Order: sequence, then C-alpha cells, then structure tokens
Amino acid sequence: MSNATPNWEDQRAFLAVLDTGSLSAAARLLGLTQPTVRHRIEALEQAVGQPLFVRGVNGLTPTENARDLAGYVRRMDFASAAFHRAAAGVAGEVAGTVRISVAEFMGIEVLPPMLTSLRARYPALAIELVLSNETADLPGQEADLAIRMHRPRQDALVARHAGRIPLGFFATSAYLERHGTPRGTADLARHALIGSDRSQADRAFARMLEERLGQTLPFTFRTDSHPAQLAAMRAGLGIGVTQIPIGERDLIRVMPDLVVAELDTWIVAHEDLRHSRRVDAAFRHLAGALARYCRDGVVS
Repeated sequence: MSNATPNWEDQRAFLAVLDTGSLSAAARLLGLTQPTVRHRIEALEQAVGQPLFVRGVNGLTPTENARDLAGYVRRMDFASAAFHRAAAGVAGEVAGTVRISVAEFMGIEVLPPMLTSLRARYPALAIELVLSNETADLPGQEADLAIRMHRPRQDALVARHAGRIPLGFFATSAYLERHGTPRGTADLARHALIGSDRSQADRAFARMLEERLGQTLPFTFRTDSHPAQLAAMRAGLGIGVTQIPIGERDLIRVMPDLVVAELDTWIVAHEDLRHSRRVDAAFRHLAGALARYCRDGVVS
C-alpha cells in the first residue's frame, strides 16, 4: 500500500462507479467529467496499492478487494450525509433535513398525509424518504428515523410502539358483482386471490393464513410488492389482503368480521439523534400520527 492517505473525494468516486458500473454514469451522478472520475479512481488505486476494478467491454467490474472496502466507504458516505443533515439546521429552530426509512406500502399509502402535517407544523424541515422493505441501519446512519413492522433488536435505539394495524380481505364491487361475495373462508377456494411471490416473510405469512383458515389458498396473481397487490385489487384482479384503513377508502371489505392479522408498528431512532431538534420533532409528530392511525384508522 502507498503511504498516501486515501482522499474522500476519490472514495466518493469509487462508490459512484461501484453503484453505477461505469465511469460515465458515475460522472453524471457526481456532476463531474469522466476524466476526473477516472483520475480519482486511479489515485485511489495508487493509495491502496492495488486495482479496484477490472476493465471490460461491459464496463467496470469491482475486484474482490473493492467489494470488501465498499462497506467502509458506504458507512462514511452515510455519516457524511448525516453530518450535512444535522448541520443544515439553525440553532434553536426545527430545521434541516430528516431522512426516514419506511416500507414501500407505508411510504406510499400511509405516510404522505403525516408528512404533509409535519411540514405544515415545521416548514423549515425537509424530508428524505427511503422506500425499502429492508431494515435500515440506523446505528450506521443510513437514516435518522425508521418505521418498522417489528420490534427493533439493534442496540442504541429509541423505539416507540405506535400500535397494531389490522389487515382484512378486500376486492372491488365490480369483481364481487361478477364472481359473488364470499360468505365464509371456505368460499375463497373458488375465487381469484392476490398474494406474494418469493418474499420469504410474505410466504410465511401466507402459510400462517392457510393454516388459520384450514385450506390452501389459490393465488392467481402474485407479486412481492404490496402497493402492486393493492393496485391489483383496485383493478379488479381478485381478492387480496391489505391494511383495513387503506382498503376501506375505495374497496369493499370481504368477510368484514374477519381480521386476518395485525401488524405491529414501531417508530425508531438512534438514541444520540433524539437530542437533535429536527429528529425529535419528527419522531414525536410521527409517533402521534401513527398511534392515531393504528387506533382509529385516521391518516393525518
């Protein structure tokens, strides 16, 4: 290895090439020229004393060493972004940027009105929303806040249980007019059902549901995207399971006395960030809004 200390800008270029697969795409991402990105990659390779990418006709392929180093650089990138979010606020004011990680369905169907009321209350606050069904690394500063559908297990986190969201069966009125309305769970066998595809967690949920209902469910439309499942219900493709407050907006609840399951809902932050005015304000606001949603089905 060279005695030169790796430069952070060179490492940012490395991460951009790693994520995009080419110098030109990395240059567009960083707002630089392609020769500048190439120079930074070469400088970093000289600093670490070994090549980081193999050049080929399909772009740049990271070496095994590059993949090993990527995690360290990505954590630095998260920390740098967290520093800028924290520094953007004005002392004594709820201002700056809050980065929130949330599952895809919650981020699309549930959270936007809550963020609208948050911004109305704190207009100097900016929001970055990360839609992912993967658990965000809060200790690694991947996000400031997270909304999770399971109890947090990581250390150094502050978590508040908002409540439980009930799930039910739903379909469009047009589908039910064509195919009839199930009067009991046994009737589901003759209907088109919407369910998960390959997600291990969702498939486990489907198995639990089948065991509870005592029958195999004939899924005719499968996708691991929960918003896509809801879109399929709204399009009349069949009967599916969704959050009851969301389904009741524009769908017909099938077997309305049956609550299929309940989703535990938590809002989580790193304990150090709760001292930040921007993070604490967002945490308290969303905790209250999520509690109302879980209790009353009201999104506000």
